[in-house]
Amino acid sequence: MTAQDIRSAFGDLDEAAYREYIEGTLNRDRTNSQEEAILELYKKIKPGETLVLDNAREAFENLFFNARRYSLAAVGRYKMNKKLGLRISDKQSLLTKDDLIAIIKYLISVAQTKKGFDNIDHLGNRRVRRVGELVGMYGVRVGMMRVERDTKGRMSLISAENEASPSQMINPRPLISALNSFLKTSQLSTILDQTNILSEIDNLRRLTVGGPGGITKNRASFSIRDISPSQYGRICPIRSPEGPNIGVVTYLALYARVNEFGFIEAPYRRVVQNKGKMQVTDEILYLPPDDEENHYITQSAVNQDDKGYITDARVPARYKGEFIEINVQKVEYIDVSPRQVVGLSASIIPFLQNNDASRALMGTHMQCQAVPLVKIEAPLVGTGMERAIALGGKRTIIAPEDGDVKYVDGEKLVYKGKSGKEYKYHIQKFVRTNKDVSFSQRPLVSNKESVKKNEVLIDGPNSDKGEIAIGQNLMVAYMAFDGLGYEDAIVVSERVVKEDLLTSITMEEFRADVVSTKLGPEEITRDIPNVREDLLSNLDKNGIVIVGSKVKGGDVLVGKVAPKGEKELTAEERLLKAIFGEKAKEVQDTSLTVPYGKSGTVVHIRELEEKRGASLEPGVLKRVIVQTAELRKIMVGDKLAGRHGNKGVVSRIVPVEDMPYMEDGTPIDVIISPLSVISRMNLGQLFETYIGMAAKKLGYKVAVPVFDEIEEDILVAEMKKAGLPADGKFTLYDGKSGEAYKNKIVVGYEYILKLAHMVKDKLHARSTGPYSLVSQQPLGGKAQMGGQRFGEMEVWALESHRAAHALQEMLTIKSDDIKGRNMAFEAIIKGLEIPEPSTPESFNVLLKELNALGLEVEKLH
Repeated sequence: MTAQDIRSAFGDLDEAAYREYIEGTLNRDRTNSQEEAILELYKKIKPGETLVLDNAREAFENLFFNARRYSLAAVGRYKMNKKLGLRISDKQSLLTKDDLIAIIKYLISVAQTKKGFDNIDHLGNRRVRRVGELVGMYGVRVGMMRVERDTKGRMSLISAENEASPSQMINPRPLISALNSFLKTSQLSTILDQTNILSEIDNLRRLTVGGPGGITKNRASFSIRDISPSQYGRICPIRSPEGPNIGVVTYLALYARVNEFGFIEAPYRRVVQNKGKMQVTDEILYLPPDDEENHYITQSAVNQDDKGYITDARVPARYKGEFIEINVQKVEYIDVSPRQVVGLSASIIPFLQNNDASRALMGTHMQCQAVPLVKIEAPLVGTGMERAIALGGKRTIIAPEDGDVKYVDGEKLVYKGKSGKEYKYHIQKFVRTNKDVSFSQRPLVSNKESVKKNEVLIDGPNSDKGEIAIGQNLMVAYMAFDGLGYEDAIVVSERVVKEDLLTSITMEEFRADVVSTKLGPEEITRDIPNVREDLLSNLDKNGIVIVGSKVKGGDVLVGKVAPKGEKELTAEERLLKAIFGEKAKEVQDTSLTVPYGKSGTVVHIRELEEKRGASLEPGVLKRVIVQTAELRKIMVGDKLAGRHGNKGVVSRIVPVEDMPYMEDGTPIDVIISPLSVISRMNLGQLFETYIGMAAKKLGYKVAVPVFDEIEEDILVAEMKKAGLPADGKFTLYDGKSGEAYKNKIVVGYEYILKLAHMVKDKLHARSTGPYSLVSQQPLGGKAQMGGQRFGEMEVWALESHRAAHALQEMLTIKSDDIKGRNMAFEAIIKGLEIPEPSTPESFNVLLKELNALGLEVEKLH
């Protein structure tokens, strides 16, 4: 463009702006031709480089006009056209002259008016990059560039006379390597959370501003983490991690969807004027965030008559990111549902609106940590979303059409529809998930049974007749009980243990690889040197554990030996070799054993071999996979929770006869401290308890949609209808004395979850065990059979209480006093008095370090 072309292109600007920006720029510009302009730009882009016109032109074109290096893509063109009011074809992915002119005009307008600034945190300026785009950008694109470079190198080495095949020129390994690297090591690659069906679906709806091209959790500002008005109906304002990732990792709202450009859209119903009134239609439109700002949108909670006419004269509304009150005649759209604001896990918390936000957040997390129970039960008090979530997990199967069950057993179901089409389903049993829990399906129909469309054929692992079931409805009392409710602890009745109401199955997987060593291949065998017979009792003749065996820590699952290098034998070893044969000492034990603290029943064994077609890593000849299952009853130390962020640890399991009981003799199942409600402000649990009691008495289930409140009059009426006191408080009797408690107590039914944090995985004790080679102190951690670290601050604590003898024990015979601990162990076995401790090994290490500095230290005692 010449100077005259530039002047005419910006001729529609007002005179002041034209003079200041356009004429001012042209007057300062020292270039008079395109060539000079390109060289001037090149000088700015690459200072110090030799000015060659061809190089400069190539660099400039590669920067903006080379489709391989620069592309606006479809979304870039869409946003450019929308922001600048252009009508350039969607297929034009490179910058054009019109784009540059419109950009400069917009910048001049912003500079003059100080308006039109974009909010980077507005969802209209953020888009979701889906899996395909990320794999293409960071996997395929990187891999293909490497393949191209490699192919060009190979082609240059092949002479023109030789006929080369494509396989000789193209090596796909760089592409495979790039894809594997992205999928296995990327920040965005995570293992699917399969604790329960809810956590599995919620995990698939997760969003993050981190990862490649994003920000780190340490650099995320408050503005990024904060809730923006544009997130309404698009991102759940409740569900987010509690740690440093809060606000960085988020979850899609219930009805939100991602459009073709990656922008999150929310659904609304159109409101039209009919006979002077505003009527809500059934037409649903999905609006992107920037379009939504230009419309008046009201809430679904506004009063409507039977024909959908809004009866209120003034209604709350959202417009331009503000929450305002307007005349009803201005309304253009209305929310489709009160629950569209929240995400999946928050949508199944009844009385969510009565809970403090931070406790509601905890409730969403803990529902996703609830383990599947052996006896499952759908909640008495739900929100109406339970069926949708159970079906969304794809493991609860419903009838696709009217028809009959042709055949059903524990493994398969054959269903024939009225149309004549036959459906076959495989029923899963004891499927181990990523989180070591068991997923099993159960058929709900019998042979020859006629079924209507959408009736449940097969229940999933967290499904009770087609509704999500992640806990148990238990009778709860809010009361003090012998101080056992201290620090939110929970008292549980023995009935819950005996009837397996909170019993779950934990499944674990152990692998044994038979590898090829320098001295020869390993061998699976039952003949393992120096191992007690009781540890081998569960092995078959081949050395692999038998299915159905009950195993515990230290038991051998797969007997395996590896060749051992030759060494000089002692006279005794030569004698043993002569008596017992060659094999006695030439191998070392590399068996797979059950880790310390683990136990269970062997339920499944798989043997994989390369010669049978299995794909194994290089050097692995065979792999044996052993799966164990363990029935875990509720026990002291296990973590329980409600759906309102009311969590606690079981402090005691009390016999049924000692638990408080109702007037009709019904004992309480769970006792929760009333102090845990007051400061937490999660009153939803009390509402659930009240209505749960009425629902149990009247024999129905309740659906309380999120943000759709039950009037107090209705609640009181239901309590009276069930013959219950209106305040939900009852007289309880002490199970030990039989006397009535002085004050009345809140009693009702609440949905209680058992969380994945089970005490059996954490409980650990040690008497003797392995020691560190360097310091001679016990190792740390349960996995290493280690001890409890007694650090500097713990030493100060005992010093402050003048516990000199206890402190001396901690730092000597219980730690690294080698001589003293051996003597103490011997004394305990023989029942003698424990002798005085001697010098700890750490003191000897200190002396040696001082010696290394050239200091001679003499011990006086």
